[in-house]
Amino acid sequence: MKTNLHGSIIVTYRCNARCNMCNVWQFPNNVKDEIDLDTVEKLPEMFFANITGGEPFIRRDLPEIISLVRRKARRIVISSNGFFTQRIIALFEKYPDLGIRISVEGLPKTNDAIRGIPDGFDRTLRTLLALRDMGIRDIGFGMTIQDLNAKDLIPLYRLAEALGYEFATATLHNSHYFQKLDNHINDVDAVSAEIEKLIFLLLKSRKIKEWFRAYFNYGLMHFIHGNPRLLPCEMGRDGFFLDPFGNVLACNGMDSAMAMGNLRRQSWEDIWSSPQAEQVRRAVQNCRKNCWMIGSAAPAIRRRPLKPVLWVMKNKMRLALGKKACVR
Repeated sequence: MKTNLHGSIIVTYRCNARCNMCNVWQFPNNVKDEIDLDTVEKLPEMFFANITGGEPFIRRDLPEIISLVRRKARRIVISSNGFFTQRIIALFEKYPDLGIRISVEGLPKTNDAIRGIPDGFDRTLRTLLALRDMGIRDIGFGMTIQDLNAKDLIPLYRLAEALGYEFATATLHNSHYFQKLDNHINDVDAVSAEIEKLIFLLLKSRKIKEWFRAYFNYGLMHFIHGNPRLLPCEMGRDGFFLDPFGNVLACNGMDSAMAMGNLRRQSWEDIWSSPQAEQVRRAVQNCRKNCWMIGSAAPAIRRRPLKPVLWVMKNKMRLALGKKACVR
């Protein structure tokens, strides 16, 4: 499979969580309006696919969706809140090569306050441990950093490290996708200080992947300070989103959705090469939101590796000389 295309398939806007940074749960879609298997079958080949929501495991036909996407994508990672433990276990028993990132917004008290699920941390941890006992390798936490949980960032990273899990980070964003336009960080310096600690730990790791995660978190610091993106956004060229209604979007970060076309009514080829798609790509090029999410940052790092590599080399050298990493 020779393609650099990555896709995010939003299978539903229904969600059982009540997160403070996302209002999707207040605007659930009608089940009858969600993309069907025939639409999923029309997706192109991808090197990576993220299955997300809402909460994807709310869909009872998720195993059938995964079966189809497996024919299209080299690697699949599901984003989940980890609540539906038995459904998750059943899917991974069938497809143990899948990956999963379960949202954990801090230690128990903080996590449950942010996500609005009683005993949510307990449910999440039980799911993660069950998957590890099954021998699933591609497991991780996903944390959205904000004022309420910044102090839990390092303890949660250390927990993930001790358990052998991946640790993915994000920060507050505003867009049509989250049905939120008023997310913001109040104490930018305090939150940045915690991210800086994480960057230092990641750079000290022996794993090359962690060094580039340090660069990604450096980009998060830039974003919350209102600075430009470290690398240009190529969404709409390198990647896309498919929403629950069949709309193909360049990204999920814009204040209003801009569709390239609708996969229910059109073929992928007709959408991707259409004048409407080019118009959306121009809008992405002219976008000034400077979003820094893993879905757009990771492909940008792969496309333009020189700047991240030089940043990593410079800071690894500084650490070797006993100096602090240069992240401001």
